[in-house]
Amino acid sequence: MALTWTHKDRGEIRVHEDLEELSIDLVDYIAEKSEASIKEHGAFCIVLSGGSLINLMGKLVETPYNKIVDWAKWYVFWADERVVGKNHDDSNYKLAKDNLLSKVNVFPRHICSINDTVSAEEAATEYEFAIRQMVRTRTVTVSENSDCPKFDLILLEMGSDGHVASLFPNHPALEVKDDWVTFLTDSPKPPPERITFTLPVINSAASVVVVATGESKANAVHLAIDDDLSSLETSISLPSRLVHPSSGNLIWFMDKPAGSKLDRFKFSE
Repeated sequence: MALTWTHKDRGEIRVHEDLEELSIDLVDYIAEKSEASIKEHGAFCIVLSGGSLINLMGKLVETPYNKIVDWAKWYVFWADERVVGKNHDDSNYKLAKDNLLSKVNVFPRHICSINDTVSAEEAATEYEFAIRQMVRTRTVTVSENSDCPKFDLILLEMGSDGHVASLFPNHPALEVKDDWVTFLTDSPKPPPERITFTLPVINSAASVVVVATGESKANAVHLAIDDDLSSLETSISLPSRLVHPSSGNLIWFMDKPAGSKLDRFKFSE
């Protein structure tokens, strides 16, 4: 049984017994958001990330989800992408296609991936243009608080350094405010060339989920969520701490090892 509570500033926190429980809860949440979004405006605009997140979504291709989710209404985007070929093992697109998208009935024309034949800068510019076109045609709704797109659900996985998407601690990409998509040629993690959504876009979503698993994430989870004044300077520059939807929901899905340093979790033990 997950330990769940709502933090006054940092959204809803769900600490699960194990990865199996986390996966079931995450997939249930995605299916619920899909149904609600389609009822509200006829589409479900979901933003994926890479890493183990896709594996945790794997139950979507199984019964009953593969039968009850309206895949034809899904529009799929990526919060970040490595600037490599679509068939490269480092590609977030390939990871999602092989393990999820090729097994369900999402229309290929509803899958918005980067141009893998151009530079990182050009890929970011083209990706933003494609999203702006979809906002213009109202496929993607627009935020009430800014001109940013309002995606129905952005799924992020947090790294042990607190990064989300390809927004890394103390990197200049964190400061980009006017662009929806920016690029890196010096990523601290290989491969060095990437594109990423900027914080204003992430924080304009209707719902943002941050997933963290494993003991190596425990300290970053603590810094991202707890009000620890002794580590305030560190947490201010932590990308995951800067995820704060302006009018949407923020939900943290984690297993016990990742949540082990949270004040509330330690108190409950």
